[in-house]
Amino acid sequence: MCYIRAVQTHTRSAMKSSLLKLVHWGFAQSVPATGLGLFRLLFGLLAFQEILFLFYFRHLIFDPLPYVDQASPMLHILLLAWALAALCLAVGYRTRVAAVVNYLFWVLFPIFTPMWHDFDGGLDQLMIGSSLLLMFIPAERALSLDNLRARLAKPYAPAGQPATVSVLCYLLPVTMALAALYLDAGIHKLSAEFWRNGVGSWLPPTHPYYMNAWDWSWLLDNKPAEKTLGYTILLFQFVFPALFWHRRARVPLMALGATFHTGIIVSLNIYPFGFAMLVHYVLMVPFRWWRALSAACRAKAPRLTVFYDAACPLCNRTAVCVNHFDVAQAVEFKDLQTHARQCRALDGIPESELLRDLYALDDQGKLYQGVDTYIRILCAMGYAAPLGWLLSLPGVHALAELIYRRIADNRQRLACGAACAAPVATDAADPWTLLAQRYLGDDQRRARRLAKCLLVLAIFQLNSTLHYGVLYRLGFKPAEVEWSAPLALLSNAMLTFSHALTGITPHALYMHDHFEGFDQIVGITYQDAGGKEQWLPFVNEQGRIVAPNWARIQCMWANVAVTAHMKTDRLEKFLRKITAFYGPAVGLDTRNAVYTLKLKHVTVPSDWQAGLRAQNLAEPWRNIGRLVWQDGMMRMELVDGVKLEAM
Repeated sequence: MCYIRAVQTHTRSAMKSSLLKLVHWGFAQSVPATGLGLFRLLFGLLAFQEILFLFYFRHLIFDPLPYVDQASPMLHILLLAWALAALCLAVGYRTRVAAVVNYLFWVLFPIFTPMWHDFDGGLDQLMIGSSLLLMFIPAERALSLDNLRARLAKPYAPAGQPATVSVLCYLLPVTMALAALYLDAGIHKLSAEFWRNGVGSWLPPTHPYYMNAWDWSWLLDNKPAEKTLGYTILLFQFVFPALFWHRRARVPLMALGATFHTGIIVSLNIYPFGFAMLVHYVLMVPFRWWRALSAACRAKAPRLTVFYDAACPLCNRTAVCVNHFDVAQAVEFKDLQTHARQCRALDGIPESELLRDLYALDDQGKLYQGVDTYIRILCAMGYAAPLGWLLSLPGVHALAELIYRRIADNRQRLACGAACAAPVATDAADPWTLLAQRYLGDDQRRARRLAKCLLVLAIFQLNSTLHYGVLYRLGFKPAEVEWSAPLALLSNAMLTFSHALTGITPHALYMHDHFEGFDQIVGITYQDAGGKEQWLPFVNEQGRIVAPNWARIQCMWANVAVTAHMKTDRLEKFLRKITAFYGPAVGLDTRNAVYTLKLKHVTVPSDWQAGLRAQNLAEPWRNIGRLVWQDGMMRMELVDGVKLEAM
């Protein structure tokens, strides 16, 4: 026993020492922050669109009975607040605060709403893990309004060298969101026969509940291509964790992974997961590409020189804002106090007149002033040229002149001397930064604490993979082994914690235990005012789940309501929600309505079959019962002999 304890202590010490060395190495490596800023931007936009999706389907997801037994109105307000936080994260405004709020919402909504089980779209845990990391990494250093706010607190100065961050800011999200996920999912897939047969990527797009509207039969019916693709995906999920850190392997892995997840987007109806994974691949773009892109975007020489009043706070803010958004650095700003008399084009203009307007000189030597200066600035920036053209239109230009003149003639100027160099604006230090400086300490202490946190995350991931990816798949049953039962309880408790707060969870996606026996699907029709049978805008006559009922709505229906392990009460619960949600849209309500319940057979093999997509879509339906709404209550009436308990 003493020997075992000594070995355990030595192992923990060795792991901690290795992690500490890795963290010290990461802190010492400075890389461009551009990729991290773009990742934050895309991640925030992805979160924003998912929140809009939740808001659109808020009555279906959160109401116990849509439009009848409604959830608290505060839920809708919280969704709007969450959307605002996601937008702030995307644009980099109060980035750390927005990251904290976004993380809290990603944790609280799945825990306390039906998103935890009924509407789990496979996206929440991925977003939780990356949201957790975004609270701590300096993602605001590039492509953010926080940078602009910091510059606005000082007199104008040209933008300096591109910001840098530790390479750990790139490696940690990739490790957690991609490498760990791939390894865990790959281990699970080894237990699935259809994945071992090389058709793991072929089977889901042939099932009507999972395919989208695009017909990929030309690829699905190509057996060699599908087998190659299936085995490549399986191999990729084991190779990626081993090689993603290697510089020479990064581009091939990035290209393969991006191709696979693009395939998910265009062939299945779980597009948010595919986009979420693609967003993380931004972090794998080689750093030299960002440097080359930055150099390629910059103009060889300024196209426009703008002269501004250095003693005017508004002019300083204007110069800072334009310089911040001028990606090509095509506009150069010079203060009138120093450079006015060095420019021949400004000779003869009285100083009082010079200080009334912004003047600009283009590379052809032509002079502009007032609104025309802003028009030339917008055109010189390139991507903002359409706004410049809009301002040039008759009428718009006259209105802009009136507004400009009113602002320019009433602006305040500072006294010359020391006041000219005074800050244009003041801003308090970021409380999150102050908190980090107080409690994280110097680099040595920060490295030690980060290593400890990484060790905890590694233990959570190891627990999830060993318990559910290895032991569970091998058929190990803790209840049958006396000594293992307490360990199983501890493991489950750890998984519940890691699932809810860190996003670490088993990634048993599209496995045999879901598809085996999933050979019957359900649809719903109704009679319109003319007595003609119509399909509810949810599952169509082919059996496909139609847009916009994809992502977590599809997962609710195909992973919870209608599965190979059907339960009548569970199906009735979701039929009640679907018909109550879509009934008003087709002219029916919960007071008096009748729907027809339909069933059809589909083929779900464990090996490749030609023409399966078309075959499954063409299978005929049969009526198996009715859904009768009366006075706000629904009952399901099945045809004699029909049983849904074991579809």
